[in-house]
Amino acid sequence: MRIAVLSPVWFPVPPSGYGGIEWIVSLLADGLADAEHEVTLFASGDSRTRARLGSVFETAPSEWIGHTYWELQHALRCLEHGSEFDVISDHTGMLGLTLGGLLETPLVHTVHGPLDGRPGEVYEQICRVVPSAHLISISMNQRRPRPELPWIANCPNALDLSVYPFQPQKGDYFLFLGRMSPDKGCHRAIDVAITAGLPLKIAGKRREPPEIEYFEQYVRPHLSSQIEYLGEVTHGEKVELLQDARATLFPVEWEEPFGLVMVESMACGTPVVATRYGAVPEVIDDGVSGIVVDDYREMVGALERADQLDPLELRRICEVRYAPERMVADYLTAYAEAIDRR
Repeated sequence: MRIAVLSPVWFPVPPSGYGGIEWIVSLLADGLADAEHEVTLFASGDSRTRARLGSVFETAPSEWIGHTYWELQHALRCLEHGSEFDVISDHTGMLGLTLGGLLETPLVHTVHGPLDGRPGEVYEQICRVVPSAHLISISMNQRRPRPELPWIANCPNALDLSVYPFQPQKGDYFLFLGRMSPDKGCHRAIDVAITAGLPLKIAGKRREPPEIEYFEQYVRPHLSSQIEYLGEVTHGEKVELLQDARATLFPVEWEEPFGLVMVESMACGTPVVATRYGAVPEVIDDGVSGIVVDDYREMVGALERADQLDPLELRRICEVRYAPERMVADYLTAYAEAIDRR
């Protein structure tokens, strides 16, 4: 099969730090290439891939994130070559999906973000304008606000387990990984750590004005020898943090479409304590692969249950559910369905 994989342009593939979608795109493109498909990855020129690389920008234009001019140039580079492919696998967002309506080649668009509120309304508008749209969800809960959209598959994210070494021994600190946002809940993780009297290490993106404002108001005032902010960390640093943590806190209070941090933590053998929002119950089986609570204030009381989870079983679950081969197979099934509907 001749496949174009269109990545967001803002970070290289795979990313050096922040960039959950870019990790998924990297796994997908490499997995498809390993399965001997003809794959072209459209990403920034500083990306690394086993597929053929097509790019407009030598380096990822991270400083211009969210500006249509850069995103449009990148998407057009892929779409102008659309006739050379059997299918285009789009991961860019609403712009890529909209432009895909101009092509005869089927475009399969993965929805990586939430669909409640205005984003869901815009997706509905796009699908009215682009009647040939084919959508992939990353969790079934993600579809709940807009079940009538033209879904053709559900393809949960995966993880390259080879770069997440398993470690059964645990340290004595909590870990929070995530961008600085009220939805992600770093301030709630701080409250849990202070209540439990345990250290908390925080690593996350703090670049854009809303992230900086949130950090200054809700995080910085609590920094101390107990509460430590490490900034954005490299992949290697993130893995070390996950391996040594007693538990990873995931105190979200929004409809998180997936939550790759949970799988990263499980892969390292570290239990996750998460709030019951979004895809959390799909990713975590309470009492088996992690602990799920209804309110973040219950996290301290759930720590004893988390300590009883078998790190080896957490890793085994990841190897079964979140292997790249499973994700690649899911996407190939979706591509075939889109081609059949053409």
